[in-house]
Amino acid sequence: MAIKHSEEFKREAVWIALTSGLSRRRVASDLVLSLSTLGTWVSLNRGDDLPASPSVDLLAENEQLRR
Repeated sequence: MAIKHSEEFKREAVWIALTSGLSRRRVASDLVLSLSTLGTWVSLNRGDDLPASPSVDLLAENEQLRR
């Protein structure tokens, strides 16, 4: 069964992939996404208005996943 991610989650994942300095593989792994899913989201949203910064919840979740 595929997980349906919110548009906000997708935008923040793209923002992290484009601005964090981490590899896309690392971002995808940290967010429990496939690399191809993240790549698709980046391709589709590269020109969109991305949030100025990710939400605090996403940053906390990302840090927890890294540990």
